Amino acid sequence: MSQFELVAILLVLTATFSWVNLRLAFLPHTIGLLVMGLGASLVVIGAEAAMPGLFSYEGLAALLRQVHFQETVLEGMLAFLLFAGALHVDVVSLRSRALTIGTMASLGVVVSTAIIGCVIWAATDLLGVAISLPWALVFGALISPTDPVAVLATLKEVKVPADLKILMTGETLFNDGVGVVLFAVLVHAAMGDGFDALQVGEMFVVEAVGGAALGCVTGYIAYRAMRAIDDYSIEVLMSLALVVGTYAIASRLVVSGPLAVVVAGLLVGSRGPRDALSDQTQRYLFGFWTLIDEMLNSVLFLLIGLEVLVLRFEPAFGWLMALAVPLVLVARLVAVSGPVLLLGMFRKFARGTIPVLTWGGLRGGISVALALSLPEVAEKSALLAATYAVVLFTLIVQGLSLRAVIKWVVRS
Repeated sequence: MSQFELVAILLVLTATFSWVNLRLAFLPHTIGLLVMGLGASLVVIGAEAAMPGLFSYEGLAALLRQVHFQETVLEGMLAFLLFAGALHVDVVSLRSRALTIGTMASLGVVVSTAIIGCVIWAATDLLGVAISLPWALVFGALISPTDPVAVLATLKEVKVPADLKILMTGETLFNDGVGVVLFAVLVHAAMGDGFDALQVGEMFVVEAVGGAALGCVTGYIAYRAMRAIDDYSIEVLMSLALVVGTYAIASRLVVSGPLAVVVAGLLVGSRGPRDALSDQTQRYLFGFWTLIDEMLNSVLFLLIGLEVLVLRFEPAFGWLMALAVPLVLVARLVAVSGPVLLLGMFRKFARGTIPVLTWGGLRGGISVALALSLPEVAEKSALLAATYAVVLFTLIVQGLSLRAVIKWVVRS
């Protein structure tokens, strides 16, 4: 099947399920698509088990594999979604919480990775699944960062106090860059390549700091170019060029593409409306990126649900999946509580900050994509099963109940 036909099928399914959800299911848009995609996958799997040959299961799975989920997310959708999210962030508010956000996005990810990895490794005998410590830490790295796509999509559906919203938004925009770097380091170590402290520090500086610096440069160039003209069609085109160009350069320079487009989006979104973008251009530019955000989010959440057709899990992974869900929540609680309690001695946080940040720490397509990108080692199937269990729980259970949690802990 051609790539055009594959894209056509995905868009038709996305539009159909969106219509059904809006008319009948009444779930939040993205979660509704996830649930419907997952439900359709389970129906196909169940029908195949009950009546073999009823569906061409292998044909459907092969069709879905053509999507190449990890490449589609990490090298395709992510750049556009992160830029769209960063474009609407209030940089002044973000700067006022920079220390808290920076601590959670860096130290919090490292602490969570260590907790998850050590517990999974220590429990392998009880779980009946053999996972070495290096690969357990790899799982901790890929599942610890909150997913910016999932969190930002949920924040559109749930009303969160302004202070908490800026913390959740800022953390999720930056912690995936730290998580991806940590993931890459631990994968290399698990493969036996080994890294000393100097190499780890160098890799982090080059990827994270280099990505942020690249975003500053490309974002400023685009801002100055937009300031010199007043034509909304060209300026929208320039914003597209900014995203794909920045991400492509980041890939060539081996720096963090996600951090680069986030910084570029923050710069254009904060400085552009002041003196570079006319009112008409702002309406078109921000409207365009809002639409891009909505459409790509819809396709991504549907793909997460459909991915069950490809990921056939073994019953032996059941205990590991059952342990991973509460373990990730506990690790998230520890990672959030430390910075908030420590910095709370110097500044005030909104009521319910710790429980809301803990329960609102959603994981999504990035974690699944990283798990799928793992080399073909013995632990991959088990780690992928645990990742998918956590992602589904956070998106469906935590995503749907976040509104109630906020009302309970913030407004009671």
